[in-house]
Amino acid sequence: MGRKNISQEKIIQAFLASAFEKSAGATSLSDIAEYLEIKKASLYNHFQSRDAMYDATVYHCGKCIEKISFLPEKTLENLKTNKSTASQIFKKLITRYFEIYDSEPLFQVYTFIHTEQYFNVEALQIVEKEIKKNNEEITIILKNLMEVHKIPQKTDKEIKELANSLTSVILQQRDFYIATRKETIRQNPDCGAGSLFALPTDQKALTNAGKLVENLLKIIE
Repeated sequence: MGRKNISQEKIIQAFLASAFEKSAGATSLSDIAEYLEIKKASLYNHFQSRDAMYDATVYHCGKCIEKISFLPEKTLENLKTNKSTASQIFKKLITRYFEIYDSEPLFQVYTFIHTEQYFNVEALQIVEKEIKKNNEEITIILKNLMEVHKIPQKTDKEIKELANSLTSVILQQRDFYIATRKETIRQNPDCGAGSLFALPTDQKALTNAGKLVENLLKIIE
């Protein structure tokens, strides 16, 4: 018996779930229909074609990623009273940022977009926009750290170069963190993706990211 109240959003979630297991290219309408426990023909009540479903999934993922921020609210206004060093502050921000991706369906959203960027221009633009946003937020953090004397005074060019380096390191480590988590899911099929997100944060990955950031900041501290 098919599930009631099938919507475009539920179909997109089913597409993401199947793409996570099989890849987007290998996901068929039959796979999605089976996941939702409906007849394949019922999908056409919501999307004209598989391509339209795919495009809607890319758009949905883009909107989800837009909401993610490396810079939490009130972080900047609390810098003056925060006794932590610049490295310690970044380590806390990195931990929070990585843990955001330990939730479903964001884990699947990330996997989908970062895989499809090699096959789809819109997905590539989403990733590029994500990188730019992270870079801008890290630049803001560095400038504020400089204002409260947690890092030495630097020129705009030096801040820009440091922000570029930090962005690259943090995103590379995030990608490694997520790839490791995904492999854990694949090696533990009985657990299921959802229950696996309840596992503790991968402290080794966080430590590695923190050390790399600390080494960069030591250059200027």
